[in-house]
This record gives sequence, structure tokens and C-alpha cells, in this order.
Amino acid sequence: MPLLNLLAMASPGEGSGDSGSFLIQFAPIILIFVVFWFMIIRPQKKNQDKRKTMIEALKRGDKVVTSGGLYAEIRDVHPDRVVATISDGVKVEISKQAISSVMEES
Repeated sequence: MPLLNLLAMASPGEGSGDSGSFLIQFAPIILIFVVFWFMIIRPQKKNQDKRKTMIEALKRGDKVVTSGGLYAEIRDVHPDRVVATISDGVKVEISKQAISSVMEES
């Protein structure tokens, strides 16, 4: 019987009104959200901002690589696309969203 009495005292009774237990119950969910934010959402947002800045900064003469793997040099910039040359006399229109990177001059 003493063991049952100890178990009864250790478990909180119904209607105890302990508001701390509410927070403790949701602490793992809050912790998971915080981890998701710092591990997934925040780095992805930083990459999106960096890409947006890169696309907005495109100018004539930049050498770019498209998502399809084409190397091109920008000749003209429009609001949603660029005109670029991929070879002597070969001009193509490329969507700005298809540009994956700008090559640094070395």
C-alpha cells in the first residue's frame, strides 16, 4: 500500500490548475519550430535574398551561367529577361530566373 500512496502523490491531480504544465507540454513543439526556423527557413530566406540581389544587379557585359549550363555574356537587360550571346553572332533571350550565377572576373 505505501507504494500506491507514493504514486498517487507523485501524479498531479485533476484540476490542479498548474499553468506551468501547459507550457511544459508545448515546449517540444516550440523547440521543434525554433530548430526548423534556424536550420531550414532562415538559410533558405537568406539564399533567396542573395539570389534576388544578384538578379537585380545584372548589367551589360556580365558573364553568366544559366540553370541549363549555358555560359553567356549579357548584351541587353530587360525587366524579365536578358539578351545574351553564347557565341560569336549567336544571341539568345534568357529569363532572369534561369540565370543561376554570375561568373566573377579573374
